[in-house]
Amino acid sequence: MKAYVLINIRNGEGLAVVRQLRRIEGVGEANFTFGPYDAVAVVDAPDIKKVGSIVHDEIQPIPGVLDTLTCLSVDD
Repeated sequence: MKAYVLINIRNGEGLAVVRQLRRIEGVGEANFTFGPYDAVAVVDAPDIKKVGSIVHDEIQPIPGVLDTLTCLSVDD
């Protein structure tokens, strides 16, 4: 299962947050974005429970992360 996690980051902490995102097992990509969110992380996991665990236990506690929005990918 793939999910896109959109992330709001406290000013001045973006680089540190993205670097830490890239170290998380299950995060295939993490990039800065322009728009209402500051970064996006692409999470690959075997099921929705694992996606939730990665977001809740690994991404949200990163210092500087203010808010997340998880968008699950739907395959045809």
